[in-house]
Amino acid sequence: MGLMRWEWVVAALAFAAPTGAFAQKTFTWQQIKDQFEATNPTLRAGRVGIAESKAQEITAYLRPNPDFSLSSDGTQISRYDGVWRPFAGTQFAPGISYLHERENKRELRLESAQKATAVTVSELDDQERNLLFNLRGAFVQTLQQKSVLALANENLAYYDRLLGVSSDRYKAGDIAMVDLDRLELQRVQFETDLQSALVNLRTAKIQLLALLNDRTAVERFDVTGAFEVTEPHITLEELHQTALANRPDLRAAMQSVEQAKTDYRLAVANGSADPTWSAWVTHNPSFNNQYDNNALGVSLSVPLRIFDRNQGEKARTELDVHRNERLEEAAEAQVFSDVDSAFATLNSNLVLLRAYKAKYLEQATRVRETVSFAYQHGGASLLDFLNAQSDYRSVQLNYLNLVGAYMTAAGQLNMAVGTEVLQ
Repeated sequence: MGLMRWEWVVAALAFAAPTGAFAQKTFTWQQIKDQFEATNPTLRAGRVGIAESKAQEITAYLRPNPDFSLSSDGTQISRYDGVWRPFAGTQFAPGISYLHERENKRELRLESAQKATAVTVSELDDQERNLLFNLRGAFVQTLQQKSVLALANENLAYYDRLLGVSSDRYKAGDIAMVDLDRLELQRVQFETDLQSALVNLRTAKIQLLALLNDRTAVERFDVTGAFEVTEPHITLEELHQTALANRPDLRAAMQSVEQAKTDYRLAVANGSADPTWSAWVTHNPSFNNQYDNNALGVSLSVPLRIFDRNQGEKARTELDVHRNERLEEAAEAQVFSDVDSAFATLNSNLVLLRAYKAKYLEQATRVRETVSFAYQHGGASLLDFLNAQSDYRSVQLNYLNLVGAYMTAAGQLNMAVGTEVLQ
């Protein structure tokens, strides 16, 4: 009776569970990319840094605060008519002063802060560029391991069919027991390939989930996409021009030069003198006009920039301009180097892939089918059969690895250019 109750409980829970609660989620590359940009903690932290930089723009453009002062004068310190009146005749004078910044200091501070924000944005774009390369690599690795797993399953199933035929031949007396044993021992290689592919696929998915900051179980996560080669139709010169226009690290280097020039202009402006205006009012009789009890005073204070004219900061910021110009040249040289290296790697993989697609894949399949048919009918030796199986397995696996290497090289070229020119 108790067992029946538990069965009803399990059935009720299964019915109450939402449909698809344990279904596998499959993502395309665009969906993976969108989720990565929305959830990756490194990128989210970088966006906070941009907000902080924009907050510094507010601080940079603030005006100096005015100063308020209150002074007193005329307090008596002796008796008057025998009466002690310590505060008799005391006059209070409220005043206000304000520092007037000259030479557009406030505007230059704002301009420098805005250019610093632009550099921060470009640096975040460059960080995203590198992280997207890692994400693309993990995505390609997952597709590759799925293809390797499919190949391992196909090879194992094909070999099991041949083992079945060989077992029938053994029972019919066509082959010896030792030949059947050698065939069964060879199966362990295909079983090893299958288990290795399962582990590698799981590892690739774990790496992809880590980049997405996703806690989904590996069993419920999958990706889909074309694992194939598409011939690129773009020249190296076009890639150079695209990279110069899109590489965020080069853009950040150029923006740093402009910020350094603004900082130099600000240093020159800070070397100028800023006057301080002051004004106060008192309720006190004027000695020149006995009927005038209110008086207004105004003063102007100007610092004498005799010794400190901000010479050191002027020299430092001027040198910083030259330093950033050299860094810009280095960044541009790095762009050309990255594009050339990635393009060469891509073409190298293409050369091998063309040979595999045009010749080796078909040859390996034809040899395996021919030798297998001949062995089943006594026209080929066991060694020839095993070699044909091994050659087919190696050629197919090498081809899948080359496709993965090509797609990784395509991702490297995209990273070198700064935008997706190859899918």
